Amino acid sequence: MSAEAPATGGEGAPFVPSNGRGAMLVLAAFAVFSATDAIVKIMAATMPPPQVTFLFTTSALGLLLLHALATGRMHRLVPRQPALAFWRALLLALDTLLIHYAFARLPLAEAYLIAFLTPVLVAMLGFFLLRERLSPVAWAGVLVGFVGVVVALKPGVAPLNLGHAAAFGSAVLFAVSLILLRRTKMVETDAALVSSLLVVMSPVALAVALASGGLATIGTTNLAYAAGGGAMMLAGHALLVRAFRVGEASVIAPFQYSQIIWGCLYGAVLFASPVEMHTLAGAAIIAVSGWLVLK
Repeated sequence: MSAEAPATGGEGAPFVPSNGRGAMLVLAAFAVFSATDAIVKIMAATMPPPQVTFLFTTSALGLLLLHALATGRMHRLVPRQPALAFWRALLLALDTLLIHYAFARLPLAEAYLIAFLTPVLVAMLGFFLLRERLSPVAWAGVLVGFVGVVVALKPGVAPLNLGHAAAFGSAVLFAVSLILLRRTKMVETDAALVSSLLVVMSPVALAVALASGGLATIGTTNLAYAAGGGAMMLAGHALLVRAFRVGEASVIAPFQYSQIIWGCLYGAVLFASPVEMHTLAGAAIIAVSGWLVLK
C-alpha cells in the first residue's frame, strides 16, 4: 500500500483498505459508465453529443441535490478542500472535451486505444507521486491489459493528427484526476467529490453545446433517457470515487480495460453489433491482466 495514513469513511470512521474490494467497485463503475455511453449513442442520433452531456450532468446534479435535501445532508456536498476539488473537476471536464474531439477526428478504435493508456500512466504516477509499489507481476498485468486492448480493438493505421494528440491529452488528464482523487480520500466525502465534479461539468458542457451549434428540441423520450442517463452517471462516479478510496490507484486503474467487454455486450444487445473473435481474444487477455494486477 501507499505510505499514507489510514483512510476514513464518510463520517470519519476508519475502514480497512482492500484492493480486491476496490476492484469489484471499479468494475461496477465502468459497467455503469458503459451503459451510460450506450444511452449517449442512442440520444446522439437526434441531438448534438455536447447537449446530451449537459442533460446527463444536470440530471445527475439534480438527483444528487434531491437526495441530499431528503436526507438532510446538504453540508456533505461542500468540499473541505474546494481548490483541490475544483481542479480535479476541471481536469475531468477538459478530459471530456478532448476525448470528444478525438472521437470526431479518429476512428473510435484508435481513440479508445490511446485513451486506454490511462492505467499505465496511473501506475507510473502512483509510483512517483504516491509511493505505491507494484510487484513485477502487477506491472506485467498492467502491460498485458493494454495488449488485450490492442487485440480487442484491432486498430488501423492512420497518419498522426491533432485527434491523436487530443486522445493522449485526455488519457493524461484522466490519469492526473485519478491521482488527485486518491490524494483527497482522507478529507472529502464521496458526495463532495461527486457534486464538485457535476457543478463544474454542467456549465462546461452547456458552453460546448452552445458553441457547437446550439441546442436541439428535447422530446419526451429524450427527457426520459436523460433522467436515466443522469442517474447512471451519478452512480458511476459514486462507485468510481469509492473504489479509489478503498484501493491503490495503480492497482484499480487497469480495470478500466473492462469497458471493452461491456462495450461489446451493450453493442450486441442494443445495436446488433457483431462480436468478432479478436474481440473475444482481447477480452480474455484483459481478464488475465486483471488477475495479474491483483497478485
